[in-house]
Amino acid sequence: MKEQLQKDFDNSIKNLNLSQKDIEIKKFFLDNFKDKGFPNRKEEDWKFSDLNQIIKNNIGELSFYNDYTSTNKVDTSVFVDGLEHNKIVFINGRIEKIDFHYEKKEQIEIIDQSETTNKFDNNNSLSDLNNAFTNKCFKILVKKGYQLAKPLIIYHSTNSKIWSKNINLRLDFELDKDSSLRIVDLFNDTSEKNFLNIFYNFELKENAVLKNYKVDKLKNKNIKYSFNNIEQDKNSISETFILSSGSNFVKNEINCNLKGEHSSAFVNGIFSLDDNQHHEIRTIINHLTENTKSYQLIKSVLDQSSKAVYQGKIFVNSEAQKTDGYQLSKAILLKKESEFNAKPELEIYADDVKCSHGSASGSLNDDSIFYLMSRGLNYQQSRELLINGFLLDVVEKITDSEIKNLIKNMIGIKE
Repeated sequence: MKEQLQKDFDNSIKNLNLSQKDIEIKKFFLDNFKDKGFPNRKEEDWKFSDLNQIIKNNIGELSFYNDYTSTNKVDTSVFVDGLEHNKIVFINGRIEKIDFHYEKKEQIEIIDQSETTNKFDNNNSLSDLNNAFTNKCFKILVKKGYQLAKPLIIYHSTNSKIWSKNINLRLDFELDKDSSLRIVDLFNDTSEKNFLNIFYNFELKENAVLKNYKVDKLKNKNIKYSFNNIEQDKNSISETFILSSGSNFVKNEINCNLKGEHSSAFVNGIFSLDDNQHHEIRTIINHLTENTKSYQLIKSVLDQSSKAVYQGKIFVNSEAQKTDGYQLSKAILLKKESEFNAKPELEIYADDVKCSHGSASGSLNDDSIFYLMSRGLNYQQSRELLINGFLLDVVEKITDSEIKNLIKNMIGIKE
């Protein structure tokens, strides 16, 4: 793999207009990745999955070179109907469109920062891979006091032009004081057997509000890794929702640093899996000062031989008195072959806190199914109604009504 990496790296550099200094920086990260390789079960954060083996089994030989010099036609049929929204469109890893035409232009600044690298506090090798091969990165700056009129939908599309490719993406966001931003990450994969490696960095200033909703529902054979780093100042709020259903393997990681008093983070997620799908969510919420709050709720519905993993950690340092931290995961296993793994963690160094964690899994309740069938529903209708009610609890945590209705329609949840 090392020879292929070097060859693809050299070809990639030829297409980028970089200074010698920036090329050396990228080479540094390439060498780091060569030394570490893909994460595997020897690493505690990856104890439930070996990414190297997953790539070999599902993709085979992976190519790291992508020709970003040619444009791709934007397929407008994938755009969400009935919801006015701003757009960023990635096609095969290349940014093809950035459109904020619903907003006041002077309140949104788009900064080309292709020559910078990730600042993520992430020790696994995928950050090095992303730094070495990311083609182009933009920073979206929302100015002080501005609240976007419409949500931003980021379309991640892949098509049949690519096969067995590694795609590396990065976006940075800065929300200035008293500003707000709503983001929907929507994945539309028509390609097969590619590995997407995605990094976002969010910086929330005082009183800023971020709402980020990730939706991966379209069935495909791709592999995805997504890392969100969120830095929060005083009175800021971050809300993250993850619908994890489409790809063959997905791992979503969220690292959130609550640095300002009265900052809060909310993470809610749904696994809806079947066949041999393997999806994971890993969260680290770092409470670094007094009077901070975090809430996490993850629910899973697993069919066939699917596997879901939730690793959630709440860290409270010695200065973070009055912390309120909560996490809960629940799973319904529809087949005996289905598997759910939970690894909740509390690491607390303060003595005046309120923190808890819990996890539960089991099958659908036979008595409940019998009761519903006795009221005229058939078995399939009874099962769907129980699953619907189980997942509705998570969707109702979405605080934006427009996005909540959009996601309900995507999932097929009825009230």
